Amino acid sequence: MTVPALALEGVGVDRAEVPVIHDVTLDAAPGAVTVILGANGAGKTTLMDGIAGLAKVRSGTIRLDGTPIEKLATFRRARAGLGYVEQARTTFRTLTVEQNLLVSQSGDGDLGTVYKLFPELDKRRNLQAGYLSGGEQQMVVLGRALVTAPKVVLIDEMSLGLAPLVVRRLMTTVGELASMGIAVVLIEQFANLALAAGDHAHVLRKGGVVFSGPCSELRGDDERLHRLYFGGPPLTTPGPSTGPVPGGGATPDAPRNGPQESERP
Repeated sequence: MTVPALALEGVGVDRAEVPVIHDVTLDAAPGAVTVILGANGAGKTTLMDGIAGLAKVRSGTIRLDGTPIEKLATFRRARAGLGYVEQARTTFRTLTVEQNLLVSQSGDGDLGTVYKLFPELDKRRNLQAGYLSGGEQQMVVLGRALVTAPKVVLIDEMSLGLAPLVVRRLMTTVGELASMGIAVVLIEQFANLALAAGDHAHVLRKGGVVFSGPCSELRGDDERLHRLYFGGPPLTTPGPSTGPVPGGGATPDAPRNGPQESERP
């Protein structure tokens, strides 16, 4: 039996001493994309922060390649093979692209792999990161995670503030990371884009898992996603005057199908 690259069992996580995540059990396989979905406030980022060591894990076990890590400091989890791409898209703005990668490099991490994955960065390796576009800065952040030679990469909302073409470009990268044998755990606001790229999905509601299964079970099923996100009735009701609410619907944090062309950095 293959050992999951990342396995959570009965995990609870606190944010500022307030319980947010409750009894979460899930795993992520090497070479696969595991998608974490849920409405705003469901606890997705808190779960990621707990895995990475940035939020307090009050209960349960987190295993990386079979080894418990929930008591390790954040930097030790990173050394053990856990990469984390946070929402903030933080780079060292006064350092060049290559310097940003070098300060993060460890173990078998290879800059050549990053430049092959992101030829845009290869052309700008001597440019200060502060002069890059938002999409290019996100590539640097992904590259910094990659040069740590990770077994698992956590990616939290990498599409925030980016143009649609850039989002789609970055989503292709997710599959390429998995093809390298890395276990990718992805949080993404555009549910159907994430489900198209993913293999297995977990949906969080109020800090607990309400669905675990293949991404194929949820692809294109906006009504089911809505029920999983919020509970209650489906988006549509019988009758000629009703229809599914496209994209985000009337609810601000409803599942979104994909970036709209009007969205720009």
